[in-house]
Amino acid sequence: MLFKKSIPTLIAEAAESGEGTLKRTLSSGGLIALGVGAIIGAGLFSLTGIAAAENAGPAVTLSFMVAAIGCAFAGLCYAEFAAMIPVAGSAYTYSYATLGEFVAWIIGWDLVLEYALGAATVASSWSQYFNQLLLVFEIHLPESLLHGPWEGGIVNIPAIVIVCLLSLLLIRGTQESSLVNNILVVVKVAVVLVFIALGWSFINPLNHDPFIPVNEGEELVKSGQLGFFEFFKSDYFGHFGISGIMRGAGVVFFAFIGFDAVSTAAQEAKNPQKGMPIGIIGSLLICTLLYVLFSYVMTGLENYTKYAGDAKPVATAFAQTGYTFLNTALIIAILTGYTSVILVMLLGQSRVFYTMSKDGLLPAFFSDLSKNQTPWKTNVVFMIFVSIFAGFVPVSDLGHMVSIGTLFAFVLVCIGIMVLRKTDPNIPRPFRTPLVPLVPILGIVVCIAMMASLPIESWERLAIWMAVGIVIYFAYGKQHSKIRAEVEKGKSSGPTL
Repeated sequence: MLFKKSIPTLIAEAAESGEGTLKRTLSSGGLIALGVGAIIGAGLFSLTGIAAAENAGPAVTLSFMVAAIGCAFAGLCYAEFAAMIPVAGSAYTYSYATLGEFVAWIIGWDLVLEYALGAATVASSWSQYFNQLLLVFEIHLPESLLHGPWEGGIVNIPAIVIVCLLSLLLIRGTQESSLVNNILVVVKVAVVLVFIALGWSFINPLNHDPFIPVNEGEELVKSGQLGFFEFFKSDYFGHFGISGIMRGAGVVFFAFIGFDAVSTAAQEAKNPQKGMPIGIIGSLLICTLLYVLFSYVMTGLENYTKYAGDAKPVATAFAQTGYTFLNTALIIAILTGYTSVILVMLLGQSRVFYTMSKDGLLPAFFSDLSKNQTPWKTNVVFMIFVSIFAGFVPVSDLGHMVSIGTLFAFVLVCIGIMVLRKTDPNIPRPFRTPLVPLVPILGIVVCIAMMASLPIESWERLAIWMAVGIVIYFAYGKQHSKIRAEVEKGKSSGPTL
């Protein structure tokens, strides 16, 4: 189980080209667009209002900054790995090189929670906004075709359709998919910028006063009327004040999920040594700036208390500008945001299973490439899998599974950086994570803290999912592992026990 894939072997794989390998078509700009496409989506348009109303008030702007810092720790670790080992597979590949085959399998199986179920969750939300757009044109879909059977309907048809269309686009080719993603990113970023630009002059300073709403519990602690540890157990914690900013950071952290999907496309980057760090860190910086400005305008247009229980907080805020004729444009922006997220999540999932199949841990058909050099069979499998979840299962309960799976991957990547600095310190690193081991340790601490804040049900579902994965590993993956076979035959000195 502790067999490792040597770094030289991985680098040699990255250098392969021609038939049977992924095609290198993505520039640095394309990688940044891929990251922005994965990040800006449901989080920006829904979590901002929730975190402002329930946790931080106008200081949700600071919550975004704190969450961005937490993501940056993991992002810097991802950047070093992606530049050094520019192979498809993301955290799975990095774990294989540093922590061994069994841990790599666990993380590869875990990434299904982030990418596949993440795509299903977003597709389900996409259908609701698509219905709103249809209503603008007085087209009415039956409610039974907008919800699954456990939500009072029959099947979520729009969710299934968008998953199938984007899967077919991915089968068509990475370059074509990247082009469509670039267009979607331009549209949604343009509308976000329009929201910021038009809304800025309508900001009411009174809505930002106080910028950090008072937390009565924190005041009681200062006066000695409430103990410090009692405060953490009380209902005061997390509702405004400094603790509200921190809990708000935990809420909006999930608006940043997706930047790691850039690393799954490392084998399709034209110049991965340069492009991967630019793509990962660049997309994080761009999205952080947009998030901070967007949340500042949003809380300035309307008092944060008005966002409590509001299903469409962005529309509520934008109504204060008088530009109500742009509401349709906002719906389109949200739809494009969701669409690009689904596209990148489906791409990331197929690349992870492609790599696992190349290693023998999954059946060979997962790594079969079409004439356009895309893993089309994997795309078809997940088109069906994701469509079932999006169309029939109430995926709202699975949102926390997406989060816990992502955070688990972040933790292993941060650990992997420290391990590799000890075991292989002389390997060329086009990009080096600064302040090792401080940055990786901070990344681990932040991610584990986020995982600890999730409901116990999320941990139980994660345990069940992992148990299923472990059974598959011992029943198939272990028996067909190419690295294990090479070591046992004495043909490779790279992998170690």
